[in-house]
Amino acid sequence: MDKNAKMQTTTTKTTDGQRSDFLRRLAAKEDELRWLYMELYDNSSMYAELTERMGAFYRERKAELRALDLERESRPDWYKQNDLLGMMFYIDNFAGNLRGVEEKLDYLEKCNVNYIHLMPFLDTVEGHSDGGYAVADFRKVQEKLGTMEDLEHLADACHRRKINLCMDFVMNHTSEDHEWAKKARQGDGEYMSRYFFFKDFSIPEQYERTVPQVFPTTAPGNFTWIPEIEQYVMTSFYPYQWDLDYRNPRVFNEMMYNFLFFANQGMDVIRIDAVPYIWKELGTSCRNLKQVHTIVRMMRLIGEIVCPGILLLGEVVMEPAKVVPYFGTVEKPECHMLYNVTTMATTWHTVATRDVSLLKKQLDIVSRLPKEYTFLNYLRCHDDIGWGLDYATLRESGQEEIPHKRYLNDYFRGYAGYSNSRGELYNDDPVTADARFCGTTASMCGIEKALEEQDAAALEKAIRLDVMLHAYMFIQSGIPVLYSGDEIGQLNDYTYREDPNKAEDSRYIHRGAFDWANAEKTGDPETVEGQLFSRLNRLEQLRKTDDVFRAEADMWTIDTWDPSVLCIARSYQGEKLIGIFNFSEYDKTAWINETDGLYQDLLGGGLREARGVDVPGYGFFWLKRTEKTES
Repeated sequence: MDKNAKMQTTTTKTTDGQRSDFLRRLAAKEDELRWLYMELYDNSSMYAELTERMGAFYRERKAELRALDLERESRPDWYKQNDLLGMMFYIDNFAGNLRGVEEKLDYLEKCNVNYIHLMPFLDTVEGHSDGGYAVADFRKVQEKLGTMEDLEHLADACHRRKINLCMDFVMNHTSEDHEWAKKARQGDGEYMSRYFFFKDFSIPEQYERTVPQVFPTTAPGNFTWIPEIEQYVMTSFYPYQWDLDYRNPRVFNEMMYNFLFFANQGMDVIRIDAVPYIWKELGTSCRNLKQVHTIVRMMRLIGEIVCPGILLLGEVVMEPAKVVPYFGTVEKPECHMLYNVTTMATTWHTVATRDVSLLKKQLDIVSRLPKEYTFLNYLRCHDDIGWGLDYATLRESGQEEIPHKRYLNDYFRGYAGYSNSRGELYNDDPVTADARFCGTTASMCGIEKALEEQDAAALEKAIRLDVMLHAYMFIQSGIPVLYSGDEIGQLNDYTYREDPNKAEDSRYIHRGAFDWANAEKTGDPETVEGQLFSRLNRLEQLRKTDDVFRAEADMWTIDTWDPSVLCIARSYQGEKLIGIFNFSEYDKTAWINETDGLYQDLLGGGLREARGVDVPGYGFFWLKRTEKTES
């Protein structure tokens, strides 16, 4: 046999073997996928097209990605290990473009980061971008950020370093500058059917009776008049973002092809933006409808058939009762991971009130959920903080929703509650007296004010609060995610006011360019950057090397008999960790009484009993008990 014939035979065998993996997965999951698809669309020809294209995407998948699929398929809990630490950032703010990000991978590894979330980078129109969430082309990177080839190159470089890559997938809507929208604006019926169009306002008016407004001050209403064709189109977010109509199977199929395209570019995590909004029905709130769960479940099945190494991350900014269903069930899962939004908001509520009771209740709810459910925990992100708290519980202690929201926003602007925070409101609604808050972690902790006033004592306390909040975040079950710049205490950036494309959106106050000059100070213990970076690094190293932080560990809270002090315990295979966190600026005592032996102070060193623990203002302890430290 000559060399060429031998090579051809080997390639054929490899291809047949690889295709068998696809056929094996399809055979195992197709019955459910077909049933769900036909239940929703009752269109066998469109289903046949979907499965045919799934096979095509599988065949186009690189050998390295197929190998990663097999590895992760054999170890489906690979992402639940305690060594995973995320960071989210805007590509241009962090490193200019995709090639720049690749050049900064050494820095990310220095931060112990092995999961990076690239904020929206697909083609959009400046001024009508919504931070990149108004996508004009799902197959094109913004020119200033690079190309699809650059994205694939970055993914390859990340995989060589065992770094996972996450991207935003905006499913609910497209930009008005998307090809579909342009054709719809010209009156093309095929493309108009992919959106919600109405000739007069009679039906939109019926929707408006039951559908809440997302941005009542900056983008009131849920419909926009399109003069070229004299029709209204549904626009839940901004007038330049047209809602897709998933009642049309063509919309679902095409968006699944986009999803698989990104998987083949090397993405490890696909963040589904605005999941609850995807399905619309007249007479409902158009939120959290059962068809949304059908769509997400189908998306999960499609991924498990074509690219089982891919994770689905759901963005569900709702109260806990509405968030948890997006995990699906243990038997029929939907999203692999969800953001722990309510706990994040409750954390900042706790800072402002110095009262841990609501946070303790929230953590108890999370700890009772199945361990298969994985949350992403974070202090800050690219978005504003909406005060979606458990107001039913707060009312029991006399705190009403509107006055309490006002207090929180006043506190974090530095107007009330002896606050040292700095920041700005977003979408302040004078009618409902509701508003959201914007600011970086460091500025909200008081570092900005202390530096301005050159107050060394206040600065030390602000840094202590910042570190304590990260230590508290790291001890929670799930995956911790840093917002780029938090590791060096990056402050609010007020220059957005000078940019006409950003001035009306105060969220840009915490979307400033990463300060690489300050990043050079991480080795200097005399600087804010050096103190924060070294202390967080110590916490991160402990977390990723100690099994008590594993996802399988039990987690619960312990009463401290002080309203300002939170105590969280974790236990795994005979080892136990107690975290004690003082949300007050005053020294406190945690009146816990754990009589099960001596504990090692993981940060301060030495052994001690875990009872009657004195905790300095904004201080914390990580206390560890093992068989070696038992008395």
